[in-house]
Amino acid sequence: MWNQIAAHISQVTGQSFTGTYRRPVGGGSINQACAFADDDRAYFVKTNQASQVAMFEAEALGLRQIADTQTIRVPRPICWGTASSSAYVVLEWLDLGYGDHQAWEAMGQNLAAMHRVMSDRGFGWQQNNTIGSTPQLNPWTEGWTEFFVEHRLGYQFRLAKRRGGHFPAQDRLLESVPTILAGYEPQPSLVHGDLWSGNAAVTKTGEPVILDPAVYFGDREVDIAMTQLFSGFPADFYSAYNDAFPLEPGFSRRKTLYNLYHILNHFNLFGSGYESQANQMIHELVSG
Repeated sequence: MWNQIAAHISQVTGQSFTGTYRRPVGGGSINQACAFADDDRAYFVKTNQASQVAMFEAEALGLRQIADTQTIRVPRPICWGTASSSAYVVLEWLDLGYGDHQAWEAMGQNLAAMHRVMSDRGFGWQQNNTIGSTPQLNPWTEGWTEFFVEHRLGYQFRLAKRRGGHFPAQDRLLESVPTILAGYEPQPSLVHGDLWSGNAAVTKTGEPVILDPAVYFGDREVDIAMTQLFSGFPADFYSAYNDAFPLEPGFSRRKTLYNLYHILNHFNLFGSGYESQANQMIHELVSG
């Protein structure tokens, strides 16, 4: 398999790559990852079962779309495909370090610039992709409320039902979303889609980077909401983002709505430990 991947890298780069060294790289729960290098170059390679090649293709196309905006750094996709019984994606290797105040201010400014890239087709994307390993549906949709109810929350609730999830107020919540979003008209911004702290980094030269996207055109607030879901980003990020592209009133309630999507996805991926958190968020929203 690794000889085939090395040959593919050589083919698309036009430079011979032997792939002499491999070193496992941690940090992911869905795929296997490693550094793949020879004496001249190194790459970051993710692998999974061959059936998951579409997931890697969508990731690479999302990275390419972000890179084409020239707003914020992402690892450049090199190639992807299948070899033996495995799927793989090869990405540019980036040496990561630790961000200072300036780096996180730049992260906020650059993300705001990316969010100013809009779609004239509405909300969605050119194809479906994944959030973790869960399918993420991206049909082009004119209205944000319809898109989020049907293709984000509704889809996760349908998956959760198959997995035995118990969310007594889910129908009430879905009926309440138009009220929660009433008077708010977001534009279809290019969003990362899975922007928690593990998917944002800074290179050793101080350049901010975002990783592992689940790209689509949606309300830009979905990204800002998710940055606050787990450990949060440094305060410099938020102040710089708001200076560049201020959030609109009502974000704190919309944040809970948007982050419910990710908590439901965690229930579907990792099990019942997230059920009570999702129900607490649902209760907060319908009691609002």
